[in-house]
Amino acid sequence: MGGNGPARAFLPFLAVAGTIACVVLAGRNGAWLWGLVVCVPVLLLALHDVFQRDYAILRNYPVLGWARYLFQDLRPYLRSYIVEGDLEGRPFSQDQRRLVYERARDEEDNHPFGTELDVYAHEYKWISHSIAATEVPDIDPRITIGGPQCKQPYEASILNISAMSFGSLSARAIEALNTGAKMGNFAHDTGEGSISPYHRKGGGDLIWEIGSGYFGCRTEDGNFDEDLFVKAACTDQVKMIEIKLSQGAKPGHGGVLPAAKVSPEIAETRKVPEGKDCISPASHRAFSTPRQMLQFAARLRDLSGGKPVGIKLCVGHPHEPFAIAKAMLETGIYLDFIVVDGAEGGTGAAPIELSNHVGLPLYDGLVIMRNALVGTGLKQHVRLGASGKVHSGTGIAHAIALGADWVNAARAFMFSIGCIQSMNCHKGNCPVGVATQDPRRQRGLVVEDKAEQVERFHRKTVRAALQISCAAGLKHIHDLEPHHLFHRISPTEARTADQIYPFVAENQLVDAPEDTPYDLWWKAASADSFNVAKQVGDEHKAKSMGV
Repeated sequence: MGGNGPARAFLPFLAVAGTIACVVLAGRNGAWLWGLVVCVPVLLLALHDVFQRDYAILRNYPVLGWARYLFQDLRPYLRSYIVEGDLEGRPFSQDQRRLVYERARDEEDNHPFGTELDVYAHEYKWISHSIAATEVPDIDPRITIGGPQCKQPYEASILNISAMSFGSLSARAIEALNTGAKMGNFAHDTGEGSISPYHRKGGGDLIWEIGSGYFGCRTEDGNFDEDLFVKAACTDQVKMIEIKLSQGAKPGHGGVLPAAKVSPEIAETRKVPEGKDCISPASHRAFSTPRQMLQFAARLRDLSGGKPVGIKLCVGHPHEPFAIAKAMLETGIYLDFIVVDGAEGGTGAAPIELSNHVGLPLYDGLVIMRNALVGTGLKQHVRLGASGKVHSGTGIAHAIALGADWVNAARAFMFSIGCIQSMNCHKGNCPVGVATQDPRRQRGLVVEDKAEQVERFHRKTVRAALQISCAAGLKHIHDLEPHHLFHRISPTEARTADQIYPFVAENQLVDAPEDTPYDLWWKAASADSFNVAKQVGDEHKAKSMGV
């Protein structure tokens, strides 16, 4: 289609010539009618293309220019199924997706002929194994979540479903995930879209995520509603309450569910007006400082009858986790858990700049949060969760080695119910009925079958994580430590995680912060503000300038 030759007008010319020929031949036989059926639409399309003003390529190449848009639309699918290699896909490769599919469908998930990974590439990681490997136990390892101020601690699986809201996911997807969680005895995070009838229908354990919009427990003007919260939180199905501060997909950013998507069902679930934009502010109204946040968490814990209450965040400024830790020390109010969400992104659609360039990736954020809790002696009270592109037993083992007590997964569980990574989650036309409210598209998702796949994926992935810890010679998966995790630094050098990341000792931030890499960040943290103290900010600036 390059150049200014006659090729660009070939189809329109052919359509005109064909139409004239059909008219000339009119009356000789009936075949000309079929010619008109082809030629007239092409001619009309050509006229439309020549006179429209939006697309230069169609004005210059009428009819033929549509081939460009056709291949642009088909490009993601052609790449995924024909062009890209097994290890090349993003955000999840063919190999990663295939592993989830095989486990969910109860197919053979062993791999022949050795690894396809480049074991000398910089991104390669591995867990060191032991000659004295232990037997893999036939158990589902649990972790108790709930500190000294919690009256109803929860025994959680080490792998749970991460936050995905009804509205973002379809009714059938939510029901399948929650039913699978019930079958497998693990938890399902509601996402900030609140508790829908489809969460209730599945009957699985729920972690109720409460975001800045307070959906499901909000007043008409968008503030927190205590009565609505109590009504939902005190039901047996809700096991934990999670205050969402930020998410890895779009840290520091609110969100809008467009009015067209706010159906009567979604409006009732979220307690928002039907047919109007549903807005999630960038920050909370109920609190603005670490101290106030803990007071709000304590209030939720009391209102829920003493259930575990925690926060979820994508770590950004390093002083902020330290500010939260200082607030716990000063107030004596403990969070029961903290979930670190990695900037690897998630199911939520977001501005590309935020997805690609804002927030700490999971490992970096997890280490900082681990150090904030261990360095202040709070880790004994506060459990640490991790989420961020986990899809396998390897991901579970790596996160636990870096300090996590359990992990959450979102996209992996979407794969387990049939997601094909079509990247249309935000457009409402998901081809497999997972991320859409279109009843016709949802029809393909059979809840009973997909729930079984959710349970199988969970069970087999947890067992794979146990196989890794047993290969390391450990009796329990939580015995994994940073020194078990190796990172490739160069083709000729590898280091353990504790040689790469700083790991502070128990109470070290309180007793001797100057002996840690976090000295200035610790000084910058305040229980009364998420901002950096000015004098510490000046000290940071002076240090960076070599003054």
